[in-house]
Order: sequence, then C-alpha cells, then structure tokens
Amino acid sequence: MIDITTLTIATAHTHLINKDFFARDLAEAYLAEIKKTNGDINAYLEIYDDVLAQADNADKIIASGTATLLTGIPIALKDNLLITGKHVTSASKILEGYVAPYDATVVDKLKKEHVVFLGRTNMDEFAMGGSTENSAFGVTKNPLDMTRVAGGSSGGSAAVVAMNGALGALGSDTGGSVREPATFCGVVGLKPTYGGVSRHGLMAMGSSLDVIGPITKTVTDAEILFNAIKGQDMFDSTTYPDGQYPQNTNKKLVIGVPYHILEQEGIDQSVRDNFTESIKKLEQLGYEIQDISLPNIGYSLAVYYILMPAEVSSNLARFDGIKYGLHVDGDNLLQDYLKTRAQGFGPEVRRRILIGTYVLSAGYHDAYYNKAILLRQKISDEFAHAFQKVDAIVTPTTPTPSFKIGEKAHDPLSMYLADIFTVPANIVGIPAISIPSGMVTYEGSTLPVGLQIMAPHAHESVLFEISKKFLGE
Repeated sequence: MIDITTLTIATAHTHLINKDFFARDLAEAYLAEIKKTNGDINAYLEIYDDVLAQADNADKIIASGTATLLTGIPIALKDNLLITGKHVTSASKILEGYVAPYDATVVDKLKKEHVVFLGRTNMDEFAMGGSTENSAFGVTKNPLDMTRVAGGSSGGSAAVVAMNGALGALGSDTGGSVREPATFCGVVGLKPTYGGVSRHGLMAMGSSLDVIGPITKTVTDAEILFNAIKGQDMFDSTTYPDGQYPQNTNKKLVIGVPYHILEQEGIDQSVRDNFTESIKKLEQLGYEIQDISLPNIGYSLAVYYILMPAEVSSNLARFDGIKYGLHVDGDNLLQDYLKTRAQGFGPEVRRRILIGTYVLSAGYHDAYYNKAILLRQKISDEFAHAFQKVDAIVTPTTPTPSFKIGEKAHDPLSMYLADIFTVPANIVGIPAISIPSGMVTYEGSTLPVGLQIMAPHAHESVLFEISKKFLGE
C-alpha cells in the first residue's frame, strides 16, 4: 500500500528507481484518491482516459535505465494548458468541448520526461479571479476547510496537490494566481521570471504578465518541475537564453523587507503577526534583514487592474463564435458575435473586457493606459534599485487567509485587494515564490498563511536557497 500523503516528487522517484512500487501502482493510488475526494472538492474537471497507459510506458522507461527525476510522476494541468487531443476550456462555456490541436511547450517538455498526466484542473474562467468561484463548472473547495475557497485562478491545481490528488501541478500566474491558491491550500507555489518559461500553448490572459509555474508540496519539488519546463523557446519570443542575467555571488544573502507596505488597510492582524515571526526566523537562520523602501509599490494594484484588462480585451477578441468553441445564431453576423459572447462568457470575464476596452478607447487611452505604462516602469526601476542593496525581498503572500465561499462574490473590489502583495512581481517580471509560513486562527478556523519571497530576474536559485532553509528541507 503506497502512502501518498507523505510522498514527494523526490521520494517517489527514489521508490520508483528502487522498484519499491511501479509507476502503474502509483497512478492507481492517485486515481483511487481522486475518485474518493474530487466529488466534494471539484478540483479536477476531467481525468484523462489514458493515465494507466502513460504509467505503463513510464515503467518501460524506468526499466530501461533512462528515467529522469519526473518519469512516472503523476502531474495535473491547469485547464488553460494545451495537450494534444485533450479537451481544454479555460473553465469557460465558450470553449466547452474544444480539443487542443497541439501541445503547449511545457507539456511537450514534460512528455519528454515521461510524466503521467492525470487530468485538467478547475480554474477561474480564463484565469480571471482569485477564488476559482468564476469557473463555469462550479467552485473548487479548499481541501483544508470545505467552506472556504481554494484561491485562484489556479485553485484547482493547488487543491489537487493539497488533497493528495497529484504529486505536482502546473498553473498560470498573471497577478498571483499560483502563489495565492498555494498559500490558501498550504503548499508551495512558484512564479518564475517572465520569459523564463515558454507561454506557447497557454491560453493568454495578460500577455505581458502571464507566467506558467509549478505548485508542489515542497520547494525541492518546485525546483525539479521548474528545471524541467524552463528555457528558451522558438515559439515564444519573450523567452531568454540561459546566462542572460548575471548571477549574484554574495556568500551571505541580504533580505529586504518593505515594512511600510504593511501599513495598508485590509491586512489581517494574524497575517502581520505571522510575518513578524517569519522575519525573526530568517534572522535566526543567519540572514541579514534590511528595511527597504518601494515608494510606488502601493500603486501596483491600480496599475495591474488597468494593464491586465486592457490585454484581456485584446486577447479574448478571438472568441467570437466563428473560429472555434461555442456558436449562438443571431439574425446577422453582429448578433452572432453578441449572443455568443454574452452566453459564453461569465460576468467577471465580461467585466474585465469592458474595463479593458474602456481604458484603451481613444478618449481615455492617455488618461489611464499610458499613465499605467509609465508607472509600471517607475515601479520596475524602484525594484531594480532595491536589488542593488538586497538579494531578495519578502512580504506576506496574501493579506488574509482563505475566505469563505461566496463571501466576496458580489464585491469585486474586495476580491481584487487580495492581490496587493503578489501583483508587483508580475508587473516587474521578477520571480517570486510562496511557501507555507505557519497556521493562524482566523474567523474561528485554523488556516495556513504564506511567506512570499521575490528575487531579481532569473534568480530563482536565490528563492530556492532561502525557501529550503526556511522550511528545513
């Protein structure tokens, strides 16, 4: 009997190589757990019908002596990553029944590692949301407290790892959509450097912000998955070659803390207290802590919610009922467009398309979009200046632990405020990781919270070093 509750990618690999069990046994164990728990949690939208065939093939690779760290490892995919011949919908009715015609680059890379793809996970529709309540196929519940959200938009990917429904999962992070659900579910979530992982085959939300990242039980596992999917790709011109960014050679890392951002409203006291304890722990581990200033970081959320909807309104223009996906007949071509999009898109998607179209319109382009672009550069410059003095910057991941299902469903602004700590990394393009930093009492429940660590471009190694030391890996 395989105890999947204690398995990690690293330990499962050792067991597979030692023939303590086979990849087929491992896959069957996860399929059994998914069958038992997914009905209540709704983390998976579909379990692939060829899981055991994939596992049998992995067993052949292991037997041949050519296995990698990921061969035979059960992995889940967010429902916006294309895998040839499989349904992919971005949790939207407008793409219900759509079958991917090619593999995303990250999928292709993992296929070469002979991972076992278990299925596709639930998400906020087209990755728009922070709770996975915006899915056309129902909310994903938090495995640690079924009355609360799993976070979003990669809530399904975080939930499957937390419920022992996969050893790892891929999500996409546009403004915190890997790190926030990882925090809410008590697991590890990595947002790589923008351009560090190819976006080819990822359904676009905000093209200058989107990054594919892993969600895992441990930092070591996140590093293993990241190393497998990273790299330059001819299909994505924003990817960069290895060695483009110089690496920091400091022997003793200095960690910057922008204490001034903790003065913002909406941060729960339990999160503040946990963050204070986390800073003390980092000091005890031998890191030098330095108070830093990021004067315009408070504007990050406003910048994000101008730039992101603008890119959304452009990216989602392709879903018109003509090319693919849902089609609703109208009296003429314009009515076809209007009826298809009205019935196919959910309210949050329509809201963001309207906001994006507004800020890009001729009368408001200069007033909003251009100013947001200028401020984005200002924030980037401030981070670059800070990284001349420190090797990493830490903040809480979220202002509160997981909230109740339905609590913020009718208050979009309150939902958006959950991103205050995570959006700066996407605006600037730097890597960031969320790691579990403890459990707190919140609204009568004991819930996990996370510590976010950010580093300069392409310095994921700094994130892994600090995180492993913090968690004792």
